[in-house]
Amino acid sequence: MAQINTATQATIPLPNKTSVELTVNGVEAKLDVAPWTTLLDALREHLDLTGTKKGCDHGQCGACTVLVDGRRINSCLTLAVMKDGTQVTTIEGLATKNGVLHPLQQAFIDHDAFQCGYCTPGQICSAAGLIAEGHAKNPDEIRELMSGNICRCGAYPNIVAAIRQVMEAS
Repeated sequence: MAQINTATQATIPLPNKTSVELTVNGVEAKLDVAPWTTLLDALREHLDLTGTKKGCDHGQCGACTVLVDGRRINSCLTLAVMKDGTQVTTIEGLATKNGVLHPLQQAFIDHDAFQCGYCTPGQICSAAGLIAEGHAKNPDEIRELMSGNICRCGAYPNIVAAIRQVMEAS
């Protein structure tokens, strides 16, 4: 078996960190991150906002859904440097400063729209974006527009009921 002589291999330097400024849940944050840092990892590892979950890390489950400038995105597929200067809202930022729950958070409780709870932050952020988009008019449209958010426990009927409650109250 051939041996590799590591002493003769050139060391490749890592790229410099990049400065990113975000407004997260109403608070300005300046981060120095590696260029490949996802928004999800910036939120969880640099800002200690662990409500946003890392599920599949491939944009297929929706557990990492957050709102960027009011639009829902999968934060695992988005580099933090791409969102420099934006406003990010996570599940922690939906409730008011004095602890009053967002109507969707309360509706999820009212309708028991979670079981294990792992997908719940992404489901609620996605639902907030869906309501703001104004495209869903009935349960079938809610289900279609929420299809990027997977619930392994199968709480879908309760999730749709919670979203409908908030839509009807608006």
